[in-house]
Amino acid sequence: MTLNDIQAPQTGHEQMDVDILIVGGGVSGLSCALSAIKVIEEHNEAVRSAKKSGPIIQDPQIVVLEKASEIGAHSLSGAVLNPSALRYLLPNYLNEGAPIETPVTHDEVYYLSSSRAWKFPFVPPPFHNKGYYLISLSKFNRWLATKCEEKGILIFPGFAATKVLLDEQRVRGVVTGDKGRDKQGQPKPNFEPGLAIQAKVTIFAEGTRGSLFKQLSQKLNLRAHCQEEVFEEGVKELIQCPPGRVRSGTVIHTLGFPLKHSVGGTFIYGLPGDRLIIGLVAYLDSKDPLLDPHRELQRLKTHPFIMEMIQGGQVLAYGGKTIPAGGWYSIPQLSGEGWMVCGDSASLVDVQKLKGIHLAMWSGIFAGETAAHSLIAYDFSHSFLKRYDARVRGEGPIKNDLYPVRNFHQALSKGFLAGLPLIAAQELTKGRGFQDPMPVAKDWSMTEPVLEVWGPDWENAEELQLPKPDGKLFFDKLGSVYLTGTRHDENSPNHLLVKNKDICRTQCEPKFKSPCTHFCPAQVYEMHPSSVHPEQKELVVNFTNCIHCKTCDIKCPFDNILWTLPEGGGGPNYQEM
Repeated sequence: MTLNDIQAPQTGHEQMDVDILIVGGGVSGLSCALSAIKVIEEHNEAVRSAKKSGPIIQDPQIVVLEKASEIGAHSLSGAVLNPSALRYLLPNYLNEGAPIETPVTHDEVYYLSSSRAWKFPFVPPPFHNKGYYLISLSKFNRWLATKCEEKGILIFPGFAATKVLLDEQRVRGVVTGDKGRDKQGQPKPNFEPGLAIQAKVTIFAEGTRGSLFKQLSQKLNLRAHCQEEVFEEGVKELIQCPPGRVRSGTVIHTLGFPLKHSVGGTFIYGLPGDRLIIGLVAYLDSKDPLLDPHRELQRLKTHPFIMEMIQGGQVLAYGGKTIPAGGWYSIPQLSGEGWMVCGDSASLVDVQKLKGIHLAMWSGIFAGETAAHSLIAYDFSHSFLKRYDARVRGEGPIKNDLYPVRNFHQALSKGFLAGLPLIAAQELTKGRGFQDPMPVAKDWSMTEPVLEVWGPDWENAEELQLPKPDGKLFFDKLGSVYLTGTRHDENSPNHLLVKNKDICRTQCEPKFKSPCTHFCPAQVYEMHPSSVHPEQKELVVNFTNCIHCKTCDIKCPFDNILWTLPEGGGGPNYQEM
């Protein structure tokens, strides 16, 4: 996708007109839709009962677009749910069948050396999870979708929005991608052209590194007054353990092993039925060119502390995604003429607590309520929609969580030991610390040459060795990708665009040893011996492996890879995660 993909409304596509268009069927987009219809219903009832004056909103057209084959298929998170936003949106959520796995009943924190585990004598406040729930985000979003459909909200899965309809400064809607093009971009017999959907209000809820909002940000300079986006990469597995091994409702966090030259941590969640979720998160502003969260997750499972829980078990599912980590100072302009942005696309994640679901829901709720009120007032201007900005940035649940930890990622990215005194100072000064705001840089710019990080004998470093795959507890990347259910049409355009492959061969491989072949959790990128340039390697892109984490768009040290939207319906198929 380029800036040329942001088009004026005259597209030549078949057109559909709606009131509120939500791009993204994740937790923020679905919460947005539900909150909008809730306000409209309450307004209509108040007008009918003469409690207020105003127009009746007849048959409001609220549409949710989702690029996955079904709602929930691309939804991945830890996931510990703070139920505050859910309670506001659906007060009777338990009676309405919310798919809660189990309440959190017990928290533990450990520091891991290579062979031992030291339990913290107390649980630090950021790791307190009692009163929260363990959930599968994919199941949770499918349930939210049923609630939307009960209210007459239209959900279109398998539709990837690829272009923004922009009339000067005003967003008029989006265009969905064509379906049924071959590798060369030519129509196949099953070709279906995209659809132009024009809306009074368009809400971007695309998740991390939202493709449309990224391009709109560049076009309208929406990040002029905020810091760079920075990210973390997370991978996780669902493991069936032998009977009696898992204490349901337990949440464990660990620091230390297996990460060496990178900052991050791990989480372990105990589910009913002796199932464990084990995950690892690593900062992408790491200097390490060989950072490989998939490898580190496999190494984590070799630790005696972890092996005691999982030995004799079977990995059932795997997934990976990136997490916006910049926090308060990375929040962009949140609204404009005819549009708003919410959830991960707006960098609304509390990385200290590693929680973003409730913040995505709150932002979706605020955006949905604002959109409904704009429809009632028939005012879709920025001067009206900026009420949403005030609700996000003003005193309330989002600021209460994000502002006190506004410099947390920036401090910890300096390293665990170097960051501790900075974080202590932040705790004492309600987030200010010694410098406020602390500066950040683009993640890709922080990568250092392999020899400077690992030394000349890097290939033999024990920390870089993948445990031997056994098809039960340990997997290579291809084995793990199989567990994601990922599927793309091989005879379709490659959605991973490498701007200059010569850079991969002549600069990136010699200096950095091709970080994309490491940080990608799905073995999309490989370096093969060149048939044209002796003693050099060429980049091969296996785009059908892509699980849509977008790490390549973030961490390539030459900013040489552009992740664009594939044909709708492709990608991972998460069911239990």
